[in-house]
Amino acid sequence: MGIEQQAAALRRGIVRTTPENGLEDKLRRASEEGRPLIVKLGLDPTAPDIHLGSAVVLRKLRQFQDMGHRVVVIIGDFTAMIGDPSGKSETRKQLTAEEIKVNAQTYADQYCRILDPDRTEVRFNSEWLGSLDFADVIRLAARMTVAQVMERDDFAKRWREGRPIGLHELLYPLCQAYDSVVLRADIEMGGTDQMFNILAGRDLQAHYGQEPQVAVFMPLLVGLDGVQKMSKSLGNYVGITEPPYSMFGKLMSITDEMMGTYFELTTDVPLDEVRSLLESVAAGSVNPKDVKRRLAREVVTIYHGAAAAQAADAEFERVHARHQVPDTMPEVEIPADAARDGRIWICRLVALAGLAKGTGEARRLIEQGAVWLDDERCMSAEAELEHAKLPGSVIRVGNRRFVRLR
Repeated sequence: MGIEQQAAALRRGIVRTTPENGLEDKLRRASEEGRPLIVKLGLDPTAPDIHLGSAVVLRKLRQFQDMGHRVVVIIGDFTAMIGDPSGKSETRKQLTAEEIKVNAQTYADQYCRILDPDRTEVRFNSEWLGSLDFADVIRLAARMTVAQVMERDDFAKRWREGRPIGLHELLYPLCQAYDSVVLRADIEMGGTDQMFNILAGRDLQAHYGQEPQVAVFMPLLVGLDGVQKMSKSLGNYVGITEPPYSMFGKLMSITDEMMGTYFELTTDVPLDEVRSLLESVAAGSVNPKDVKRRLAREVVTIYHGAAAAQAADAEFERVHARHQVPDTMPEVEIPADAARDGRIWICRLVALAGLAKGTGEARRLIEQGAVWLDDERCMSAEAELEHAKLPGSVIRVGNRRFVRLR
């Protein structure tokens, strides 16, 4: 691919680059010098389950790899002891060394589903940050002012609200910036929530006499709720290691308005084809459900293969169009001592089946008409069921959550 072709392919989904034409300039110079670009991504092992939102940046890194560039993933085992303050309203809990080790391994197992493991260089920033003495830290801190740090929206908001800001948190962007200095990074990738940290890397590289890296920012994928960014803690996520049917069903739940963004950021479908599909939906010549099924198949194929995607599609159609139960589903044993006089309260049953966080939530779900036992909708939150008749029954909440009772 020529420089213009590479740049056009890489620009897909990118929100912003700093400087604006920096990506093209870096690609051109690397070609002239006959060397790969050093493309950096920092990952703090604090929430190791990778979902489609976090995969957006990883997929862009894979594009760089496929063009022959050098991808370096920084596992922030040292910076995880601070915790990235980006977007946080309070100081993050500091992780133990053992928690960091476990999370880092989970990350490694998962990002290899997207990146080529043979072409991915993994470094732990404790390698260089852990060797700095206190004098080194003071010299490093002299490269950034308190005023600069307090420009961050999260710090400024916490300051206005009188919330505490730990002194160690002010060091976080410096640590991440120093990673770029050590690597002599050409490009640093990140979400838009990492803007301050990545731009700090450019400033620190300039202080050390290096050519500043190009900052490449990807959008934050909106979660299944259509409001907030995708997050496991918010429950609005699609994990890349989830079973195919679960992924497929979740993707079918997004709104029609979200389809274009999901196609662009989570699939490889050409954007011209995506525009054509969406125009057909707007014109009423194509059912949006069919386009959404195409989206779900594309995503499931990426992480599980084409055969699994077709099977998930067929299963979804069978369950939702023909109102049949899935072939496979979780099984939950309901112990006899959960019943009184041989009967069990329906709200308790839903909670024990793991389909509600407690009996209060179970009651709300039943009152909303969202709970089914076999082929019958549960109409009363006060109902009591015979425990002896439950084994083999299927309890369902909504259209995607099924449990077989044992």
